[in-house]
Amino acid sequence: MEQRKPLTTAKMRKMKQDGVPITIVTAYDYPSARLAEEAGIDVILVGDSLGNVVLGYDSTLPVTIDDMVYHTRAAVRGAANTFVVADMPFMTYHGSVDQALKGVARLMQEGGAKAVKLEGGAEIAGTVEAIVKAGVPVVGHLGLTPQSVHQIGGFRVQGRSSEQAEKLLSDAKALEQAGAFALVIELVTDELAAWVTKQLSIPTIGIGSGVHCDGQVLVFHDLLQYGPVTPSRKFVKTYGNVGEMVRNGISAYVKEVKARTFPAPEHTFHMDNDVVQYLYGDKG
Repeated sequence: MEQRKPLTTAKMRKMKQDGVPITIVTAYDYPSARLAEEAGIDVILVGDSLGNVVLGYDSTLPVTIDDMVYHTRAAVRGAANTFVVADMPFMTYHGSVDQALKGVARLMQEGGAKAVKLEGGAEIAGTVEAIVKAGVPVVGHLGLTPQSVHQIGGFRVQGRSSEQAEKLLSDAKALEQAGAFALVIELVTDELAAWVTKQLSIPTIGIGSGVHCDGQVLVFHDLLQYGPVTPSRKFVKTYGNVGEMVRNGISAYVKEVKARTFPAPEHTFHMDNDVVQYLYGDKG
């Protein structure tokens, strides 16, 4: 496969200007990141959603900076020619700026990320500005913000009221002003996402927010149905059922081992007859 150069923040801004959609997928390890890169993805996000789909938590809240560094490092090894963004996990950027910068430094130096993503609006704009001034590209995240899901009242569509719409646009502009180079908009009404996208000079990346964003992101395990069977969500489209293939494959393996049909002769190695005679023959 021909080697390509990773996208840059400048190229992504130009993609917005030219009307070229940006494709993003989450990936949390070497094989998934490598497959995503080979498939031609533009950007890989190592999301703290790994807490749900990889680590088995019921939310993203237990994910630590150590978890994020570990998984980012693995994904970067698998996708050396792709722009990789890593999430800052829960409560690593809501205290002092120094604390936030230490977490950012770990994701960049130890994890190898090219950018970080933070959830929140105007209340974190100062932190975003400090990170950008330190030379680190930042992606914002508005709408449904999983790290604050308990505060916003659960997983529900955002931007249905004029008050919510005005606040989301105000927060988006605050993040843009602070230096964020892109903005994820999650589970927001189509009309609001389109309006915000037109008001910003930076690319918007939608997840459950309609087709009018400048790009789209989906979770690797959702779009491939890889992992435990979960209730379908309206904004997710399944492009392959890897989970079913894996379950069927392992089930067939179990049956063949139980029936002693695996390993078959074609999977078995043999020693020379004289060695067999030495081991099992009459040694007198």
